[in-house]
Amino acid sequence: MPIEAVTIVQASYFVAAGLFIFGLKRMSSPVTARGGIVWAGVGMVVATLITFLTPGMENYGLMTVAIAIGGIIAWVTGRRVAMTDMPQMIALYNGMGGGAAGAIAAVELFSGEAHGAAQLTLGVLGGVIGAVSFSGSLIAFGKLQGLIKRSIRFPGFNYLNLVILAATLVVGAILVVHGSGGLQGHVTLLFVLALVLGIAMTLPIGGADMPVVISLYNALTGLAVAFEGFVLDNAAMIIAGTVVGSAGTLLTQLMAKAMNRSLANVLFSGFGESAVAGTSDGPGGTMKSIDAADVAVMLGFSEKVIVVPGYGMAVAQAQHKVWELCQALIARGVAVKFAIHPVAGRMPGHMNVLLAEAGVPYDLIYDEGEINAEFETADVALVIGANDVVNPSARTDKSSPIYGMPILNADKAKNVIVIKRGQGAGFSGIENALFYLDNTRMLYGDGQAKAAELVQAIKAL
Repeated sequence: MPIEAVTIVQASYFVAAGLFIFGLKRMSSPVTARGGIVWAGVGMVVATLITFLTPGMENYGLMTVAIAIGGIIAWVTGRRVAMTDMPQMIALYNGMGGGAAGAIAAVELFSGEAHGAAQLTLGVLGGVIGAVSFSGSLIAFGKLQGLIKRSIRFPGFNYLNLVILAATLVVGAILVVHGSGGLQGHVTLLFVLALVLGIAMTLPIGGADMPVVISLYNALTGLAVAFEGFVLDNAAMIIAGTVVGSAGTLLTQLMAKAMNRSLANVLFSGFGESAVAGTSDGPGGTMKSIDAADVAVMLGFSEKVIVVPGYGMAVAQAQHKVWELCQALIARGVAVKFAIHPVAGRMPGHMNVLLAEAGVPYDLIYDEGEINAEFETADVALVIGANDVVNPSARTDKSSPIYGMPILNADKAKNVIVIKRGQGAGFSGIENALFYLDNTRMLYGDGQAKAAELVQAIKAL
């Protein structure tokens, strides 16, 4: 390849990588996140176009067809996917990234073109990590989508995973030592073991831990892409993969910290099983119901109301009605704020995205650390579809699986109103002591319908 062409290609890849980093930086704030996505998208366009212009590149037809198919599918599904299904989409697309990195490694290893111990090692590691991320993300998608109804675990499942991991590493080591040329059977076995490992790792993990799992596989996908970037000598892949991997690792740590859990505990403890039906009797007595008219009076004559949204709000698609309710309260002079827990919903930032979609101003949205001290001065904490993130057992009950987990202090408000469809436990299957407190009242029903009732009742005051 001519030196000038190499320079142009490498320079373009660095420009693309810079756009990725700039876009990711802007995604750190809700105010600039939309622009960040656009800038990162421009970077991807630059990286794709310069690949087409690289001297010696072949298979333009297959590349064009693949991009067209992938682009059309992504465009259609991206526009049609419901906000409640966004976590599944993230898990699926993240799996596709890991699968792509694994496929690159497979091509290199099957062809025997990867030479040298360093290149072979990175190729094998990238392939294994990408394959684990691919199959693990598909399992996470199945759990979130409801295709896999329960976690599959049995005594000794951790030891089985260790055996599979050890076998994968042994086969990988053989390929590094002897080279992949002529060892196609070993290459096939390597990827089969890696795919099985991803499945075996994820099946035992309960749905309540999926935010952490999705973050982890996002980090693994970035790492796999970076490793394959070294194998292909592609600067854009190296930089983009490293950025995604490091950001995903940090996010995974933040998610685990927000649940007061270690990553090892998430992966190997088996906690986080889907919810089981609860009863009205529970910690400290019974749940006490209230009707919408009384809630409207309580809200309408309050000075401060803090709204705590959860996944139940997403399921009911109630975010627009909730914001309409808040606007009605603000018009009456009520101070309204939204409190967001880091692991509320089914993926990091899920509630923020929902509220932004409804048009809630960013300056009304606060995270746990910013808002917790204000609950004691709030007249009403309005909990809509949240469960574990407001469970006071995390502070008081040492026998609870979530003991020590930082929570939103909704129970410290003068009054707590919980909009909930029924009396069952939350996604983790743990009874919520908040629902049984003397200052808590339950407004049963669909979140959107009840929010609409409250809007009308408040307007009629």
